[in-house]
Amino acid sequence: MPTATINGKDVQIDAEGFMTEPSEWDEAIAEVLAGNIGIELTDAHWKLIRFLREDFAKQGETATTRRVQTVGGVPTKVQFELFPKKPAKKMAYIAGLPKPKGCV
Repeated sequence: MPTATINGKDVQIDAEGFMTEPSEWDEAIAEVLAGNIGIELTDAHWKLIRFLREDFAKQGETATTRRVQTVGGVPTKVQFELFPKKPAKKMAYIAGLPKPKGCV
């Protein structure tokens, strides 16, 4: 499995750059990952990132935008405002989680 150094820490990633070991993630890494894709994290971003991580810990897979809306209570429109174009993919990337099933 390939590795990358993010914020001075070696982490395992897949071919697309998604972290493969959620336990290696921390909030400092999230800040770097967000910056890599041009997102400055606000409280609203953190709310979604924390939901994704908590949901992943319970469900064992990364939530889709539909799940974030129905279970997390954040409308899809808001997800697109915070994480333009591909919100589920960008949220998972920043949260240090695998790409959600169904994401291209």
